[in-house]
Amino acid sequence: MIQIQFIKNENRAVAYDNNKEIGECEFIETENVWNIIHTGVDSKYQGKGIAKDLVNCVIENAKKWNKNLISECSYAKKVLETSNIDRRRG
Repeated sequence: MIQIQFIKNENRAVAYDNNKEIGECEFIETENVWNIIHTGVDSKYQGKGIAKDLVNCVIENAKKWNKNLISECSYAKKVLETSNIDRRRG
């Protein structure tokens, strides 16, 4: 079973299949802005919506921590553009 975990002190959301790390969404924090810089999923797990779940995990936590979101990661940028959150454009 795939589980998504948010690890704030590492600035990333991580996907696990049991104890194996299979994907991550990383961000850089500057003042009140989180900039998503990378989203990646192991090729064996692609096409299952895991990358979107990782980005959505970061979005949910940005709301929780009252942070604005921007993205240098092209995939995350697409997800942000289709979500209904307040954010600054990057």
